[in-house]
Amino acid sequence: MEKHPNEKVLVFSQFADTVDYLKEQLRSRGVDSLEAVTGNSENPTDMVRRFSPVANECRDQIPPDREIRVLLSTDILSEGQNLQDSYVVVNFDLPWAIIRLVQRVGRVDRIGQQAETIHCYSFLPADGVERIIHLRSRVRQRLQENAEVVGSDEMFFEDDRDEQAIVDLYNEKAGILDGEPDDEVDLSSQAFQIWQNATKENPALRKAIEELPDVVFSAKPHLPEPGKPPGVLVYVRTAEGNDALAWVDEKGRSVSESQFAILKAAECTPETPAFPHHEKHHEMVHSGVEHIAREEKTVGGQLGSTRGARYRVYERLMKYLNDLKDSLFETEDLRRVIDDIYKYPLRETAKDAINRQLRAGIGDEALAELVITLRDEDRLCITEETKETQDPRIICSMGLIA
Repeated sequence: MEKHPNEKVLVFSQFADTVDYLKEQLRSRGVDSLEAVTGNSENPTDMVRRFSPVANECRDQIPPDREIRVLLSTDILSEGQNLQDSYVVVNFDLPWAIIRLVQRVGRVDRIGQQAETIHCYSFLPADGVERIIHLRSRVRQRLQENAEVVGSDEMFFEDDRDEQAIVDLYNEKAGILDGEPDDEVDLSSQAFQIWQNATKENPALRKAIEELPDVVFSAKPHLPEPGKPPGVLVYVRTAEGNDALAWVDEKGRSVSESQFAILKAAECTPETPAFPHHEKHHEMVHSGVEHIAREEKTVGGQLGSTRGARYRVYERLMKYLNDLKDSLFETEDLRRVIDDIYKYPLRETAKDAINRQLRAGIGDEALAELVITLRDEDRLCITEETKETQDPRIICSMGLIA
């Protein structure tokens, strides 16, 4: 509390008794505006709104004398809550389920977070206890085991100074894309945050951008680096209705599959000068569109891009179905929903819901229940037959001029 005397602080513990104990101890030490949430709390939502009124769009409904500065909670608030009025998270204990660490930080590391750095503090056993139970090394081993499948740049210990991948449960890695963590949801979130920040500072920009026609193009200066040659960035809405980015060099060859790297390469300010476009700009754009279409067909096949929610949920459920073969849990509902996902594109709301749960590390059984519920409510797939095949649509392109 000494490091953050005025900031909002979110404290997690696995156990309700510990939360109650911390509440009593902190209040006895003069910490004001303090509340606790456990499974026994009558109205956790009210506590969330009082702790994070801006993120939950209820600022006008929470008077200053009811606002919470320090919120103690079990993992009941580690999923599905907007708590990004704070940027300080304290783990009073280290859960053995590694995903909990990531989910806890994920309550504040969300769209709308204004802080550049999220502070995450973790209590560790005293040295004598540590020598006996080796908690730190056991947790680190679990993190490293997760890194064989997923990767991230989060640091959960102060001496994790290397940039080696540790755990990427924010962004479930799907496919091999330049060996970098990449996720469709986070790309959308990052792009949306850029849009929000830009239009908030310059409201006139929103109207100007919304009135731009498709296929609009420009060019900007680019400093070539190894693996980052000049060329063209292309933004395309694919035949399957997916948003995709491509980066091709001056010979029309793909530079990177990382959607984040491409978005980063497009970054510029209002003061960035517009350069005359390359004489082969449109040829490079054509190559970029072809590359995106080829990837969607050959890599994703009927299911679209391997980064997409449709491909990922289909692969997960097919493996789950095979694991259930000849058991009582191999239901006709599961078979039908897998068949629908293969035949029809997902609705946008279904993509969002599925991607959020994939990021949170949802289990196979819960994932199956989610998509079956979406299907039963007619919120999963667009099943109406289209009369003609849709063509890819070029939204815009940006030349990178050396």
